[in-house]
Amino acid sequence: MYENLIIVTLYSYLLGSIPFGLILTKIFLKQDIRKVGSGNIGTTNVLRTGNKFLAMATLVLDLLKGFVSVYFTLTYFENLISYSALICLIGHIFPVWLKFKGGKGVATYLGIILALSYKIFIVFGVTWIALSLLFRFASLSSIISSLIVFLYGYFFEVNNYSMLLFIFFVIILFTHREN
Repeated sequence: MYENLIIVTLYSYLLGSIPFGLILTKIFLKQDIRKVGSGNIGTTNVLRTGNKFLAMATLVLDLLKGFVSVYFTLTYFENLISYSALICLIGHIFPVWLKFKGGKGVATYLGIILALSYKIFIVFGVTWIALSLLFRFASLSSIISSLIVFLYGYFFEVNNYSMLLFIFFVIILFTHREN
């Protein structure tokens, strides 16, 4: 049991901590994304460089690391799904490679919820797009969408992820507190 916990901790954190926004902008733009815009390593800040392709690649890769971590756990360590999801998100927000200063976690959160439930993923996506078009603030859209996902999960899903979705909402609210 402890071996499984160590294994899940290691791959979930290490996958989560890969700073794709930083890696992609260093390779293709020869610049440090932490010195652009908000200084964040995530999709929204990569978009501020003007390179939509790199922003989309950052979104997809950050989403994939959350998805892969949880999907692998679903396959091999089913009783540790919530733990894996949480550790992966923490890895993204607090990566050891960047002195524990990472992204805000939304794209990784998207990958996690996609692995947990495609319905929850769709609820987030539709809500985020609608709010983003309405208010033009990605951070506000992310916060409200994560709240809607928690409420949807609590009232309409039959799985045991409600507490996890609430914790994710609180984390996303925390990471966007400056906005």
